[in-house]
Amino acid sequence: MDEIRMKLDKELREAIGRLRRMGGGLAADDLPGAIGDNSPFADEVDGIQVNESRELGFATRTMLVERVNRLAEALDRLSEGAYGVCVECGERIAPARLRALPEVQTCVRCQDRLERMERRMETVGAVFGDISEEI
Repeated sequence: MDEIRMKLDKELREAIGRLRRMGGGLAADDLPGAIGDNSPFADEVDGIQVNESRELGFATRTMLVERVNRLAEALDRLSEGAYGVCVECGERIAPARLRALPEVQTCVRCQDRLERMERRMETVGAVFGDISEEI
């Protein structure tokens, strides 16, 4: 268990470090501005690239925050003696899965089921979204 705790701690520190590095100062190109002749984004493509870069940064930060939270939760489960047990079905999570993703909370079977349900919900949401737009 000490080896697992050390690995989780190390990965948590690395993720927090990456998050802190990303939270640094903004470059002038990251600042919002009107796109036009008097703007640093005179070319429409430049504006698109800046927006794309900004969105990618937001997505990366979000993923890192989520990983930090999952790693912290895994450390809590380890302290409580519940590490390596699927939060959905209560079965043991395969050691190979834990080695690959030490913060994982579900076994492969439950994760597959959750992802299928999520895809179904997205499909239903898309259908209802289309209907509501017509109303």
